[in-house]
Amino acid sequence: MAKDYQPLARDIVTAVGGPENVDKVIHCITRLRFYLKDETKADSETIREMPGVAGAVYNEQLGQYQVVIGQEVADVYDEVTKVLGQTDADEPTTTQAPKPTTTLGWVSHGFKLLIATITGSMMPVIGLLAASGILKGFLTLFTFNFHLIDTNSTTYTIINAMGDAAFYFLPILVGFSAAKQLKSDPITVAAIAGVLVHPTIAELWSAPTKGMNELFGVPLNADFFGLPIHIPQYTYSIFPIIFGAWLARPVGNWFKKVLPVSLRSIFQPLFTVFIVTAVILCVMGPVISLISAGMAWLIHLLVTANEAIAGLIIGGLYQCLVIFGLHWMVIPLLSNDLATTGHSVLNGLINFSMIAQAAGALAVFVKSKQANIKGLGLAGALSGFAGVTEPAVYGINLKYGRVFWMANIGGAVGGFIAGLMKIDMWGFTGSLIGFPSFINPKTGIDMSFWAFWAGSAATIAVSFLCVYLWGFKDSDTEVAKTAEKKNVFKTAQGA
Repeated sequence: MAKDYQPLARDIVTAVGGPENVDKVIHCITRLRFYLKDETKADSETIREMPGVAGAVYNEQLGQYQVVIGQEVADVYDEVTKVLGQTDADEPTTTQAPKPTTTLGWVSHGFKLLIATITGSMMPVIGLLAASGILKGFLTLFTFNFHLIDTNSTTYTIINAMGDAAFYFLPILVGFSAAKQLKSDPITVAAIAGVLVHPTIAELWSAPTKGMNELFGVPLNADFFGLPIHIPQYTYSIFPIIFGAWLARPVGNWFKKVLPVSLRSIFQPLFTVFIVTAVILCVMGPVISLISAGMAWLIHLLVTANEAIAGLIIGGLYQCLVIFGLHWMVIPLLSNDLATTGHSVLNGLINFSMIAQAAGALAVFVKSKQANIKGLGLAGALSGFAGVTEPAVYGINLKYGRVFWMANIGGAVGGFIAGLMKIDMWGFTGSLIGFPSFINPKTGIDMSFWAFWAGSAATIAVSFLCVYLWGFKDSDTEVAKTAEKKNVFKTAQGA
């Protein structure tokens, strides 16, 4: 029998201040994200006690009130939108926070908008990227290690295309999603992204550049009406098309106003595609690509300078970003790293922070004698080992104080060990379920694969023991409300 999510949806809407207090609601993999007119009206204590809710926080950076649901978030979201009477075309009203009046205020405001845009654009495709990464990993396993699939066979070609498609055409997917987020025409923006990944454009990037002019060391490998330009690799990229989705709205709206109705359906998308694509290719695409490449280079430098220390820090502290919902800002860096180098040491090290939180929740499941706590612990552990840590973090680990930090000790140890072994990663999928991504597509199983399992074993062992011995006891549930009032998020906000 299908589960009825309507009562929970009604209770959540009531507890956030009622429909009249909600400008808009969206969702990611595990959370409902409300844009509230007055976040102080939200009753977080009541929401956290609701069966089916793993936590609730207000993210000041994003201007979002976030209710952590878990894997059933899409079902709850559907019922919430029915209660609110919201459709995908609805926009937030203009009754949100006042405009900033200082330079610092404008910088903060711009940063919030940037994070919100990237978050909204990337969230719908993360699951697909994870699935594609798993498929590519298993293809590598069955091809190079088990020798069950011949690389020259059409079977390999077809399955490889299945795994590659989401990454190769990522600009189209993100462009469509970003257009919905930024209220541009999704089909027009998807067409613009199609230009960026068109085979003839890709050939310009891969063509020999010997003898060509350069600008700041970057080869000018094409020209547009005689203007020398640099065509970077746009497959796997996201920043250029997010900019394109932003620019397409004012351009498209202007032509909508000035063109006769009889010509609008054809010439509005025609002019929008031409102008926005030209701006991306001639100006913003190269600039954004250079900045992205610079960021990837810096991350690569920091990680490779001392991979063990980097693993210690990333494995121990990365999940702090999850508390604030800022972990989405790292996703574009990982995508860019995979696009420019084909692998990502950073992504490999992040895995141990995820495994650590899952192991911490597993320790609570084993130690607790309370049925509801055991259920939350097991669900959080399974979700964490599958690459989604929010149910573990908000349902158990952060809620009961020391669990979160004791688990992070294991993440630091695992990251340090994996860093010592020079771990690398060739896919997007994380945690234990992402083990195929640690198989080198060129050589098959190598040291990175064993580094992953060595780091994972150490992470699970240390996190589990630290939480079991010092991180949790059933009496902690009696002071959970007090602990929630002093959680990391609220402490950081008040600092």
